[in-house]
Amino acid sequence: MIIVPEAAVAPLLSRADAFRAVEDVFAAMATGEARNFPVVREAIGWADALYGFKSGFDKAGMALGVKSGGYWPGNMGRGLPNHQSSVFLFDPDTGRLQAVVGGNLLTALRTAAAAAIAVNHLARPDAKVLGMIGAGHQAKFQLRAVAEQRAFERVVAWNRPEDAPMLDGLAEVADEIGLPFESVDLDRLGAEADV
Repeated sequence: MIIVPEAAVAPLLSRADAFRAVEDVFAAMATGEARNFPVVREAIGWADALYGFKSGFDKAGMALGVKSGGYWPGNMGRGLPNHQSSVFLFDPDTGRLQAVVGGNLLTALRTAAAAAIAVNHLARPDAKVLGMIGAGHQAKFQLRAVAEQRAFERVVAWNRPEDAPMLDGLAEVADEIGLPFESVDLDRLGAEADV
């Protein structure tokens, strides 16, 4: 069995890798070669946490797995991401466990890849303004992945007023990738954003 701790995931998987893998699975789902199983998600009655399981099988890619994890809202105060998960991969021929992989970065890259794929296939080719609603941990991954799909000229963003300072981190990412960034209200975001 292979064990890949969270700290070892980043050098093994790029945004481009995640995009290709998720796009392949979406294509397999469209042809019936892959499917997700029902999600289980429950409050555990401790630490205000939600915990659950997401699983599926991709016959085209011969991947069978389950992600176990959830949301612990007090983690940010401990210097940890609020979302925590681990991925378990199984041999589809025998059901034997093949790998345990830290799932936090995988989740962020997968979610960002799904958004990027949607923009790649559905957004107008001439889209120039990217709108971001929310500036949590996932938003930075979303911004980087989606920005690669069109020749965006600027980013407009909104976050809940009580969490507005989190927009600073999103602004840093926009600056890093060369996009002007502006915090706006929801009405303006809706009026200006192409995506």
